[in-house]
Amino acid sequence: MPSEFDLIRRYFSRSAPGTLLGVGDDCALMVPTPGQELAVSTDLLVAGRHFFAGTDPLRLGHKAVAVNLSDMAAMGAQPRWVTLGLALPQADEPWVEAFATGFHTLLLQHGVDWVGGDTTAGPLTIAVTILGEVPPLQALRRSGAQAGDDIWVSGTVGDAALGLRCLKDGWILSANDRQFCLDRLDTPTPRVALGLALRGLAHAAIDISDGLLADLGHLLEASGVGARVHFESIPCSAALHRQRGHAGWEALPLAGGDDYELCFTAAPAAASRIHQAAARADVMVTRIGVITAGVEQVLLDGNGTAMAFAWQGFDHFRTLP
Repeated sequence: MPSEFDLIRRYFSRSAPGTLLGVGDDCALMVPTPGQELAVSTDLLVAGRHFFAGTDPLRLGHKAVAVNLSDMAAMGAQPRWVTLGLALPQADEPWVEAFATGFHTLLLQHGVDWVGGDTTAGPLTIAVTILGEVPPLQALRRSGAQAGDDIWVSGTVGDAALGLRCLKDGWILSANDRQFCLDRLDTPTPRVALGLALRGLAHAAIDISDGLLADLGHLLEASGVGARVHFESIPCSAALHRQRGHAGWEALPLAGGDDYELCFTAAPAAASRIHQAAARADVMVTRIGVITAGVEQVLLDGNGTAMAFAWQGFDHFRTLP
């Protein structure tokens, strides 16, 4: 059986061209770009809570990176370096090799250096810390939304939640729709290019990890504003639209998590530039509502009538068994 250090040498030691000293010493040494602010985020993924224990390790490696890149995107930060903490029930080399491949492949696509971390024995747990850079005063914070701003969402929402319904609750989809939703659940696309393009355009931003309304609610709270959201404007995929007759389907785009799309606000006058930025980033964006003064959080149906729906999403402690 390979040792901890065998695993590190074989699977976790990678070239880090943008780093002074990478894996192999007590610390990595990085040289930040002069004048840039550092953005740092950590995500923890636990088997049985964030993913099924039998999830394909190649796809799991991708997702472990993607959820952290999404945090960088939401801040308008350029991702630069990442560390990995990994607890493994056993030293399963084929599993580790596949996981490391998925992890490193997505890092390479975004020019991010894998500079260190730690491995240990224990319940399957993945802890990733990512560091990025953003010019002074250009970070896309949650706290900048202004009354009168348009509210925008990238891509489509609810697809990952629909994939989860297939796995947990037995929802029946066509083979193509099922695969599409499972891909959205297991291999999300972090909107890094869009986040960078929104610098100077968006007033506030957040990534959608716990559900659209819940995460938008965090942004509203941080900004001290309210919102009016139009349900029929929320972008849903064709796969999700085909579930409109299913009881409770409305909760998927509103409260389903794991989308890792961006929700952001901007002045109405910026609309054409936002569409141009989205086109450069090769992602669709949709206006779904408006920021209001005060603290109202209103969801409107197609007739303009307020819908009774709680603005909350996934909460780890509320959903503990």
